[in-house]
Amino acid sequence: MSQHQSAQGILVGVDGSAESDAAIRWAAREASMRGAALTLVHVVAPLVARWPIASMYANISEWQRDNARHVLEQGVKTAHACVADSRFTDIHSETVSSSVVPALVHASRSQTMVVVGSRGTGALGRMLLGSVSTGLVHHSHCPVAVIRPEAAVVDGTAPVLLGVDGSPASEAATAMAFEEASGRGVGLVALHAWSDVAVYPMLGMDWSEYESQGHEVLAERLAGWQERYPDVNVRRRLVCDQPARWLIRESEHAQLVVVGSRGRSGFASTWLGSVGSAVAQSADIPVLVVRGSSTGSR
Repeated sequence: MSQHQSAQGILVGVDGSAESDAAIRWAAREASMRGAALTLVHVVAPLVARWPIASMYANISEWQRDNARHVLEQGVKTAHACVADSRFTDIHSETVSSSVVPALVHASRSQTMVVVGSRGTGALGRMLLGSVSTGLVHHSHCPVAVIRPEAAVVDGTAPVLLGVDGSPASEAATAMAFEEASGRGVGLVALHAWSDVAVYPMLGMDWSEYESQGHEVLAERLAGWQERYPDVNVRRRLVCDQPARWLIRESEHAQLVVVGSRGRSGFASTWLGSVGSAVAQSADIPVLVVRGSSTGSR
């Protein structure tokens, strides 16, 4: 086990929580599948206190170091235990003294993917993404996978689910989704909603026109990718409204959801706030959020 961060691999933030353990297991399997290095990072936030309170925490740094060592050692054991290929030994660990989100965002510059639990040791409820996962999906320089500890056992033959919108930013998510489906040897479901809000029937509304436009968007966004990944069977899914609701619903029959980090609105993170964040909060399977400039490489 090396105490350094490897470049262009998969990084997982660990803190000893159930969410962290789930993230380690998923990241280890992903790294083994990709043949990529796996780096476990435990971030220790510096304590700032004035005398006389500071004297009460004289040994806190030593305790933090011991705790970090324990968390990382257990994390490495967890990673090895869940990977069937005994030849997979490219696992590293590192302790960083910093604020958690800035440290992981900085580390994401040299990684293929960052994996975190849906919430950490201080979270209060299932329906709220933790501050770390929320910060990362907004600011990471590479794709971010958000993992839940209570997720049901995923069917290995289930497809990858891709959320497609009409923006150029969804191209990176499409690339990653095809890559993930091909690596898993499964199909891909590409879902497109031609409206971000609930739609109610109106007199004279030409539904066929909207449907035709939706099919055009799907065809445009998938063009070239099916030729590049002929092994991936693609099923197109067109819905009329509320993409988050449909993605969550469709995720019940998938093993991974891939969404972009921004969309039709044109404002960075706006689409993520309304769709990607909702899916990451509610889906019981891993959710992979891909920034517009992110591309995966196997």
